[in-house]
Parts: sequence; structure tokens; C-alpha cells
Amino acid sequence: MSVFGARDTSVYVERFDVYTGNANPDLARSICRYLKMDLGRAEVFEFANENIFVKILDNVRDRDVFLIQPTCSPVNKSIMELLIMIDAFKRASAGRITAVVPYYAYGRSDKKDQPRVPITARLIADMITVAGADRLLTMDLHQGQIQGFFNIPVDELTAVQMLSNYFRKKQLANPVVVTDLGFAKRARTFAELLDAPLAVIEKRRVGNLDRAEVMNVIGEVRGRRAIIVDDEIDTAGTLMEVTRALQREGVDEIYACATHGILSDPAVDRIANSGIREVVVTDTVTLPPRKRIPQIQTLSVAPLIGEAIRRIHLGESVGALFSSELNLVEEMLLWDDADATPTTPAATPQVGATRGARCP
Repeated sequence: MSVFGARDTSVYVERFDVYTGNANPDLARSICRYLKMDLGRAEVFEFANENIFVKILDNVRDRDVFLIQPTCSPVNKSIMELLIMIDAFKRASAGRITAVVPYYAYGRSDKKDQPRVPITARLIADMITVAGADRLLTMDLHQGQIQGFFNIPVDELTAVQMLSNYFRKKQLANPVVVTDLGFAKRARTFAELLDAPLAVIEKRRVGNLDRAEVMNVIGEVRGRRAIIVDDEIDTAGTLMEVTRALQREGVDEIYACATHGILSDPAVDRIANSGIREVVVTDTVTLPPRKRIPQIQTLSVAPLIGEAIRRIHLGESVGALFSSELNLVEEMLLWDDADATPTTPAATPQVGATRGARCP
């Protein structure tokens, strides 16, 4: 047993395997293209009675398994697929199971802010652990303390460097980075990478509604080009409030970016009819064609997650991705998924025909 209470996973065969559920198979395939390997074969589908069936089609005994499954829409089904697949790998005697959850749902429910309410983010953490995951790999949690809900190791990646590098290459004159208090620490890093000042939005969430009331803009923004930074954009209600507040303060050119583009209705319509020049998100969450409007730009986190998977398997530093190797982040931004070819390297032999999870 390890110090975290998990089974001993100190010895693996050389290779590692990557699998996916139905939440975001395109991202999983892109990650495999970056790693130049094939996606593991599994059947994941739903019976007529809404029960989920999982069958792993490869031998995973003593393998180092990485299961890619963001808990995005349909959220509760994605969570159940994740848990059932983890259990399937555990019962198939996988050596180590890493749950790769690029988007962690229920992240806003991380504390008791009202009487008699749950801490659902902790509940999800408990379920992932009990199902049999040995590690968690995720991106930009809503709050960093969610890591503490787990009794297994957690690696949290961030898209801050990738997003800031995107705007740095645009060479915007006189920029200012705008964020709320909850994201201020990571936004400060974003601002430092752009060599831009930071302005903070003071807001108050209205009950359980998907919007917030903006109260004050703290910082000098007048006459500057504003870049609004956050961890996710859901219905874009808060984004619209911030945009209107900035316009009242004399900002004419506004951009926005976030790691997770949830974009629940009516987010896309709001963005299309707003004064925002461009909204940049990543592909941690699938963006259907009907939501791909000219104002929304998507960056792929496949090389970032793929490199983290490789480093975890080899026992190398994941944190180095965000410190001394910023040139690697620039290379990731320039990585073209269309040019990547799934050529399996000698150290990672092919497991048979490439096939992802079967959709219902």
C-alpha cells in the first residue's frame, strides 16, 4: 500500500494506455495523436433502460492506464461513465489508473455558502477515489482547495500560459487584464506574462442564479484594451455584466478568455450580440458546430495534457511545464492537430486497431 492508501503501483510494464468515454472523444484522439500512439479500445454505451455498460477490449493487466473523461454535458452521465470505467479497469487488474478529468464539474459547489447545502465537489472527489482511481489529472479547478478533497495525488494543469501567449502574439497595445477576486491569483500570472496591469472586478452572485451583479471595477481601465480572464464561461451572464461595467468605465475594445468554454444557452447568442471582439476558450469541453461562431476561438490543450501524461508515466516533473519550459508552451500553441500522425513509437507497441468508445 502507498502512503495515500492506494495499492502499490511502483512497477509497471514499459507502455501506457490511453482510453476515453463518450464525454470528449475528439480531445482523447488529439492527445493520442500528440503522443503518437493509438487510443485504447473500449465499449461504452447506454442500454434502453439508461444503464451504462462498459467493456475494456484490451488486456490492461499491470498497465499504466490514463482515462480521459471530462465531466461535461451531459454532466451526470459523464460522471457515471467515468466511475464505471474506473471500476472496470480496477477489476481488469490495471497497474495504475489515472483519471484525466480536464473539466471538473460541480466545482462551484466547493463550500457551504448557504444553510443545508451539500459540498458536491467533495462528493465527486470521494466517488472517484472509491471507484479505484490512483491519481487525478485535471485543469484549472474552480478553486485550488478542491485538490484537498482527494486522498490520492492530484496534478492540476493550467491554461494560463497558453492563453496569455495567444494574446501576447496579438501584440495588443495598452492592454489591461480584468478578472474577479476568485481568479485573481492565476490572472496575476496572466498579467505578468503580458507585462500588463491587473484590474479586479468586485461582484456578488445573486442567489442560485447563473449570473452575478458587478459592483465595482478596481483598477485603471479607461482607454485600455481589456482582456477578461476566468476559469470558465457558462451562460456568459457574468461576462456580459463585466463587459457592460468596462464599457461604462470607458473601455472600447474588449476580449475574453477562459479555460473551459461550457457555453450553456444562451451564452453563444449573448456573445454574438455583445461588444466583445473575441472569446478564446480551450477544448477541455466539446464545442458543437452550432456554437462555433466567428467570435469564439478554440485552442487545443491536447499537447499540454499529452505531455503531462508522458511525464507522469515516466516519473518526471509536471510542474516544469509551467516554470522553466515556457518555450514548450509556445510550441504547444503552434501544434497543429491536422498535421499530427498517429505513429506508434517503438517503446509503445500498438495494441490493435484504433477504436474509441462506442457511442449509444
